[in-house]
Amino acid sequence: MRFADLAATSLAVGATRSRKEKAALLAEALRGLEPGEVEPGVAYLSGELRQRRTGVGWRTLADLPEPAAEASLTIGDVDVVLEEVSAMSGSGSQAARRETVASLFARATAEEQGFLRALIGGELRQGALAGVMADAVAQATGLPRRAVDRATMLRGDARVVAEVVLREGAAGLGSFALEVGRPVGPMLASPAASLEEAMEKLGEAAVDWKLDGARIQVHRSGDEVLIASRSLDDLTARLPEVVEAARALPFDRFVLDGEAIAFRADGRPEPFQVTSSRVASGAAGVVPVFFDILALEDEDLLDVPLRVRDEALRRAVPDDALRVARVVTDDVGVAREHFEAALAAGHEGVVAKDLDAVYAAGRRGAGWLKVKPRHTLDLVVLAAEWGHGRRRGWLSNLHLGARAVDGSDGFVMLGKTFKGLTDELLAWQTEQLGALAVREEGITVFVEPRLVVEIAFDGVQTSPRYPGGVALRFARVLRYREDKRADEADDLNAVLALRAGS
Repeated sequence: MRFADLAATSLAVGATRSRKEKAALLAEALRGLEPGEVEPGVAYLSGELRQRRTGVGWRTLADLPEPAAEASLTIGDVDVVLEEVSAMSGSGSQAARRETVASLFARATAEEQGFLRALIGGELRQGALAGVMADAVAQATGLPRRAVDRATMLRGDARVVAEVVLREGAAGLGSFALEVGRPVGPMLASPAASLEEAMEKLGEAAVDWKLDGARIQVHRSGDEVLIASRSLDDLTARLPEVVEAARALPFDRFVLDGEAIAFRADGRPEPFQVTSSRVASGAAGVVPVFFDILALEDEDLLDVPLRVRDEALRRAVPDDALRVARVVTDDVGVAREHFEAALAAGHEGVVAKDLDAVYAAGRRGAGWLKVKPRHTLDLVVLAAEWGHGRRRGWLSNLHLGARAVDGSDGFVMLGKTFKGLTDELLAWQTEQLGALAVREEGITVFVEPRLVVEIAFDGVQTSPRYPGGVALRFARVLRYREDKRADEADDLNAVLALRAGS
């Protein structure tokens, strides 16, 4: 395939907000890849380089030759040159790298040069997120989207899944399985308007205390322990007490899901900020509390119901102190007592879980429903307004958006808030949002929708003022969720469900 065709696809993908159109454009390009082009082609369409590091800095990209008049490069041509550049080392390598890169760019048209520069500089933002790439792979191959999603979840890399499936088809999907030592996306909970609503939907359910800690996934194989964060980053070196607890369990091969959390001397949890700070710095005083199990010895438990996983969890983690407080009931009164006990102990609320649900890794669904005494949503910052008075010089009033549900990758504004912002948060968000600014209109700075913020509010009300027809009542900032991507924020359906229950 011509490299120019890939560059044109990237431009077209970046020019549309429609997720459906993005996927269709990517699928067409994927179908055109030759066998030897699959790995670099998928990487380029994902906004990445196969080589990861090339040693090419901004100085090299700042002074480039005039573009070629006609397109002649293939994907293979570009990949060969970048592979050569990435292998250069030693005396004279910098000059050789600069000369080789200049030669490549001299063969590229203006459009190709722009695409190459963004790729090499790590600045390509075209909206080809993992979910969109999964859509595209399913369209390009005719395979079920759910099967592609599962493979992506198990491998943790949409690009790798795309490469394998495009080469091997349906047979390639079978090569992806749960591996101890390779983290998978965690199952996520959806908000429920009330405990009564959650219990009515689920019937008999496991009702867990909801802890305000750092989500962790703990893998053990023999003496080897890996601890992954919610975003699949390696936290092992920062959580020695969790490693010690994992090694003390009576089995030597498992995958556990839970929270890392810091407790006070009286047994109450520390504020999330304390736990987060200790995890970030590797400080002592962070212990695990587990609530699910994905594998035990040679058994993969992803596809068995929670009631079976619960039994396995109790065997794997016999110490009650290391397991979340859980009751299994279909009685709302019993669930309410458990909810009140969680609040009395200083926790956030409860998560009601469908006993027949399998572990839907990497997805948010109706199998887990979280209930808090206050409503909260994880929303995306779309813009912010310059403050006045004491807040002059800071970006203050936040414009909040939920993910759209119309097939686009856009966001629907739900309202604004400046409440709950400390001076520390104001300074931090001014710096962060300033770096994401795309345009300024009056006092409003519009930004790339990348920062996720947890918002508490009293309810959802009908409002013709905003595109979604609803607005949040008395919204206030709780914290920024640096562990979440924008495509993991709550969507408009979650907001509308809360309106129905309020």
